[in-house]
This record gives sequence, structure tokens and C-alpha cells, in this order.
Amino acid sequence: MTPLYTATYRSLLGTILLTSDGECLTGLRFIDDPDALPSADVPPAPVPVIAQTLRWLDDYFAGRQPHTLPRLHPQGSAFQCRVWQSLFSIPYGQTRTYGDLARLLHCPSARAVGQALTRNPIALLIPCHRVIAAHASLGGYAYGLHRKRQLLQLESSGLGARHDY
Repeated sequence: MTPLYTATYRSLLGTILLTSDGECLTGLRFIDDPDALPSADVPPAPVPVIAQTLRWLDDYFAGRQPHTLPRLHPQGSAFQCRVWQSLFSIPYGQTRTYGDLARLLHCPSARAVGQALTRNPIALLIPCHRVIAAHASLGGYAYGLHRKRQLLQLESSGLGARHDY
């Protein structure tokens, strides 16, 4: 079994847990429950992909658009991976609707796209927070609408486009 490396990052939106297989980032999620953090027997994270992700997060939360993604390896079904890959077509500071993504993917169901987004194992870097419901309402977000709203505001600040989410 491949060792699992972890690190935590304290952001303005809460604690983030990063996981890696040593080569790629395999997970990034907000942790609301401190008891959900890994125990002390998990190996420390001296792996380059973790360090690169921490720099990416520093830039992102400083309001700067990060330019280089670390190597990612999300695990999911073929459909989920297609949905997650489509998110990279949404530019920083912009949004698309669930319906937009369904049309892009030739999927008859915006709901199926939304369900795939809730399974995104690498939040922020795979930008599911940029997907909103029709008529510019927020829709859902696995880590809470308050975080989604703040992420969208962070990305839109300084780009000339302001949104009231």
C-alpha cells in the first residue's frame, strides 16, 4: 500500500487537510471537526507535492491567482473525473452553472453534474466552488455555502468583476 502523507493548512476559512501518495495530491478538504485530523502516527509530509500545494494555497488566500497546479490524482468514477476535469475550463474569478457543465459534457442532467461535484476529493484546486445554480444563486457546496461565497468573493476581488453571492 502506498503511504499516505498529510499536512494541514490554516486558512481564513478554516483548517484544510491535504493528502498525498508521495507523488501527487490525492485530497484537499476543509476539516470542521478537529477530531477528524489524522493521528500522530501518520508520516510527516516532506514530499515536494505537499510543499508545492502549500505555496499554491498561500498565493490563493493572499488573493493572487496561482499559476502552477501541483500534480493531482483524484479518485472517482469515469464520469466524476470527466466532470472534475471540465472545471479547469472555468477561469479564475468566473463561474459557470451546473447546466453549462452538463451541456459541455453532453450530459442530460445538471443534477448528475452536481452530484459529481459533491464527490470532488481535491477542493479549491479542482474548482467546484466556481459552479453555481441557474439565475446566479449559489447552489450547493460540500464545505458550506459560507465558504463558497467567500471563495468566489476572494477570486472576484481585484478583477473588476464584483458579485453579491
